[in-house]
Amino acid sequence: MQIKKGIAVSPGIVIAKALLLDATEYPIPMRQISPENIKDEIVRLEKAFNNSINELETIIKHLGKKIAKEAIPIIEAHIKIFQDNYLKSQMIDLIKKESHTAEYAVSKTIKKYIKALTSNETNSFWSNRINDIHDIERRIIGNLLDEKISNISQLKESVIVVSQDLTPTETASLDKNKIKGITTDRGGRTSHTAIIARAMGIPAVVALNNITLDIASGDLLIVDGNSGIVIINPDKETIKKYALIGRNFSFYEKKLLSEIKNLPTKTKDGHEIALHANIELPAEAATVIQYGASGVGLFRTEWLYSNSYLLPSEKEHFDIYKKVSLLLKGKNVTIRTLDIGGDKLGPGEKEATIEKNPFLGCRAIRLSLQNVNIFVSQLRGILKASHYGNISIMFPMVSTIDEVKQAKDILERVKSNMRDKRIPFNENIKIGVMIEIPSAAIMADILMKEVDFCSIGTNDLIQYTLAVDRTNEKVAYLYQSSHPSVLRLIKYVIEQGKKHNKPISMCGEMAGDCLYTILLLGMGLRKFSVSPIVIPEIKKIIRSITIDEAKKISENVFLLGSAMEIDKYLKDCTKKIIPQLFE
Repeated sequence: MQIKKGIAVSPGIVIAKALLLDATEYPIPMRQISPENIKDEIVRLEKAFNNSINELETIIKHLGKKIAKEAIPIIEAHIKIFQDNYLKSQMIDLIKKESHTAEYAVSKTIKKYIKALTSNETNSFWSNRINDIHDIERRIIGNLLDEKISNISQLKESVIVVSQDLTPTETASLDKNKIKGITTDRGGRTSHTAIIARAMGIPAVVALNNITLDIASGDLLIVDGNSGIVIINPDKETIKKYALIGRNFSFYEKKLLSEIKNLPTKTKDGHEIALHANIELPAEAATVIQYGASGVGLFRTEWLYSNSYLLPSEKEHFDIYKKVSLLLKGKNVTIRTLDIGGDKLGPGEKEATIEKNPFLGCRAIRLSLQNVNIFVSQLRGILKASHYGNISIMFPMVSTIDEVKQAKDILERVKSNMRDKRIPFNENIKIGVMIEIPSAAIMADILMKEVDFCSIGTNDLIQYTLAVDRTNEKVAYLYQSSHPSVLRLIKYVIEQGKKHNKPISMCGEMAGDCLYTILLLGMGLRKFSVSPIVIPEIKKIIRSITIDEAKKISENVFLLGSAMEIDKYLKDCTKKIIPQLFE
């Protein structure tokens, strides 16, 4: 029996045999062709692109009938890449100018993009997009060589998929009736594997550090998507133990959802709490309704930029935001503007620029302000959609008051232009900022004079406050949500929100951790934005305690000096209310 620890990205506990997917690598030697064969080589490449499009369109048809509609936007994005001439033209140029084979032209072009994305390992967002590019490369070369891409959509028995990292199309092709769990060597919470696994309700653990070397197809596995543990060839006692835990967890989750979905999110003493959802893909809007969220507190828009070599058009922005807003029928949808790093602006703009430390570089609002055309296109799409629903705008990674004023000025210019052209939009659209940099937290009182609301992004706030790279396993133990310094910053922001009568929400992972629900209530937080699947547990805790009780617990927490002490105390308090979460 062997136990591996990774990152839990989709909850649940499953036991099944492993299906090991070997990574298909095509060694492509540099080989030149004669001038008279150049035309034929280009024809081969064109045919491979067309065949790739046909394959993906077939997958979409299959998805629409049988599998996860949540995955369709990802596959459609890949089709757009194949249909666009930008990528193909670079390959054709290599064939024409350097007389390369089609295979080598594909490999060389793709390697250029991979190099740009891997040049700085700290940028986890773009490193997760590498898999998309590998997927595209494998499909083109596979068609050039007349080799079929592995198909895991038509399995005869239930399995747990084990892979280095599933490609987007592989993940999208999963039959949730046959795929019981997913484990990968690589990946993170923002990878497509994680996103689709959560959307499909498949337990998943990623970043397992070469688990593919420890497993053979047919090995029995236990995947614990709650704690991030994978057990290889467990003994009988362990199987029995986890089978019971899995059944209890599944039963409890279903029972809790059915019991609590339509009940108000109120404390025992009648204080109403807003419980919103975080979403990544438009199709996840359905889960917002399914889990009874009162709205969307964070709609991440990065996928619009990462799924294509072309920048999303104003129309694409508008269509997506309008669709989500209409689906939610008047519930608030807070759209966060572009939040990616400065190592790549997007296709068609310029060559990727590499930063030594992108977490401290040109990312999020800084990138938008330096690339106004990109920013304006998104703002116009959001404003147009605001005519059809209850939409708010949120600017990420704000560190100065000047950034807020600049962003608002650009927004006002966009509004003025739309008025002149008589394009309808919500004149009173709410504007907010993310509090995720210590400077923003410390000057929250100043920021609140410029905005309608604030949302605390704990993922980065913790990282920046503690000087800990949350993607670095060597210092992972120092990444502590309950570090006293972090809690004091959060408390100050909440207090300033109350003082200035501005709503304060929290959309970071801390808001969705049941361990901290009571503490945050006691600190004065009245709006949570979390992953839809944890809403029932969070609501259960909220409905099981009074504000006075939560305040007392919060006061006790601030008397403790370490994160370890705080976590133990909060676990004991929460366990009394909802013991099923800790069994």
